Order: sequence, then C-alpha cells, then structure tokens
Amino acid sequence: FAAIEVAQNELQTAWTAASEEMYKASGDGAGANPQGEQNANGPSSENADSVTDVDFEEVKDETK
Repeated sequence: FAAIEVAQNELQTAWTAASEEMYKASGDGAGANPQGEQNANGPSSENADSVTDVDFEEVKDETK
C-alpha cells in the first residue's frame, strides 16, 4: 500500500510540473492562477459552470 501512495505522489508531482510547462507554452502565463496553486482534486468551480451536455449517436462498426 505504501508503494502505491509513493508512486501516486510522484505521479502528481510530475503532472503538476508538466501542466505548468504546458500552460506556459500556451502563452497564457500572465495572471495564471491568483491562488498560486492548482486544484489537484478536480476541476475548479470556475470550470464547473462551463460543462456542456451534448447529444451523441453511437455508431457501431459493422465491418468486423
């Protein structure tokens, strides 16, 4: 169990670093996050309002 927790923490650290690099590369670096940290537990309340429900159609591949 401890090994999973250590690996999870390492993954979170790597993801945070990669996310920061991607954000800086997108050109939106100014005023990035007024709180100074990313929310590691899921989307922020700002993003929660931008969810859009859409209709979809499942298309099955009949060629197999």
